[in-house]
Amino acid sequence: MTEKHPVTARQGVVVTNHPLASGAGAEMLLAGGNAVDAAVAALFTLTVVEPMMVGVLGGGVAHLRLPDGRHVVVDGLSTAPLAARPDMYRPVSDTLPDYQETEGRANHFGPLAMAVPGALRAWCHTLERYGTLPLADVIDPAIRIAARGWRATPYLADCIADNAAELATDPGLTSIFLPGGSPIQAGQRIVRADHADSLRLVAKAGPDALYDGQLGDALVQHMEATGGLISAEDLRRVAPIEREPIRATYRGHEVIGPPPPSSSGVHIAQMLNVLEGFDLRSLGFGTPDGVHLLAEVLKMAFADRAVATADPAFVDVPVARLTDKAYAAARRAEIEMGRAKDWRPGAGLLESANTTHVTVADGKGGIVSTTQTINGLFGARFTVPGTGMIANNYMYNFDPHPGKALSVAPGKRVFTSMAPMMVLREGRPVAALGLPGGLRIFGSAMQAIINLLDHGMTPQEAVEAPRVWTQGHRLELEPGISAETEGALVARGHVVERVRTIGGGMGAVTFAGDGIMTGAACWRADGTPIGIGGGLARAGVRFNPEAGQR
Repeated sequence: MTEKHPVTARQGVVVTNHPLASGAGAEMLLAGGNAVDAAVAALFTLTVVEPMMVGVLGGGVAHLRLPDGRHVVVDGLSTAPLAARPDMYRPVSDTLPDYQETEGRANHFGPLAMAVPGALRAWCHTLERYGTLPLADVIDPAIRIAARGWRATPYLADCIADNAAELATDPGLTSIFLPGGSPIQAGQRIVRADHADSLRLVAKAGPDALYDGQLGDALVQHMEATGGLISAEDLRRVAPIEREPIRATYRGHEVIGPPPPSSSGVHIAQMLNVLEGFDLRSLGFGTPDGVHLLAEVLKMAFADRAVATADPAFVDVPVARLTDKAYAAARRAEIEMGRAKDWRPGAGLLESANTTHVTVADGKGGIVSTTQTINGLFGARFTVPGTGMIANNYMYNFDPHPGKALSVAPGKRVFTSMAPMMVLREGRPVAALGLPGGLRIFGSAMQAIINLLDHGMTPQEAVEAPRVWTQGHRLELEPGISAETEGALVARGHVVERVRTIGGGMGAVTFAGDGIMTGAACWRADGTPIGIGGGLARAGVRFNPEAGQR
């Protein structure tokens, strides 16, 4: 029994993690726009209504399927400032689970946690190159909602309450989310007039409002005043990169995802290659054997990821080897069904959770699957004064230890687990999906693909199904995994931890051969699919009320 209900449509589907953002995307489709117009409109609206997850000061990855069948990945990830250095943080541990933490949590909160934002430039680039509507039209729903306000959902209110102490350290965040000193309550109206003004500047001047204009000046001034590193030169150098996706095959399907510095395309391909040698359907969903296999391939992927996958401009990523069927066969042979293992990187490899997702299909062959973030919940927990813009804390994604594949370097793109994925069969789309969730993203996306292809789930079942996750320390299980399975996993040596959720709200669109699209969003966020049916009048039809009176 699923918790939410999917939608079906022929003319277009928009799935986001807020109903107003889905509405903004649908508005673009109804106005004659395409999937790119809808996705970018939804993202701008999410900066207003899902401010803890996404913002113009963030970064992300967009996976586009164009009507002619081409796939393009637009990398709008943030970068380390030019003044950054590998030893800029003091790590507190060399082992999990505290490996990523630093003294004073300097890579988590405050000005040193902020990377150079890539999102706005990438959104505008994508719209200009692949969209059909002007920026002013696409950004208008976000401006309207920010200016007139909207009612907080329980999900947003809970996020505010859970982080109230840290939000209270910044005057801008306090004024928005802690009016009168108390957290916003569900149903209470939120107005973001300063953010609306910033969006109006973007609508008028384009991305240069931030990268060479008034908003950028405000950001640089705040960095200089608080000890941050981002400079005007950093902002001027921001440029998205269009990349070729990673393609893999799995049980007669083609699975397509983003390349490094995203880990999803490479390591989902790697895990699926390994799992292809097992009959997952016969093993069953949520069984001890099924979950054990998922845990082992996740640990394997994270072991390889730690040493071999990063910004390809800085690290020679062995993509061909990681995605090779023969390499998968060798790694598959290392799996022991009777016990959990501590995985090490494979031979021949080189040493060196809070996001949003939008999935849109326009009914004319255009599909967008895009994941965007300010990284942590409410990012670095500060705003740029007078702008309403919330800073990212993307520097947390770097390894704070020098000399590693993921270490900080000036101008280096952040590494990410974002997984805007698409699945094809015989060249035709089968599914497009993605989700927020930090490190837990690509493992969760892989499980959704297996749910669809191996376990025969409906789209709604696939996005809502209980998830598991590990990177080699503890095996996290959502409540839907049975106590019997948990006991069997413990007996095999897994250190199990029960958690409320793994990753965030997944949005998916699936495609049937008759042109019907199904949109589904899961219970882990305010996910809302909107489908568009109907259409224009039949060609040649006229309305003549006097025709029968002659």
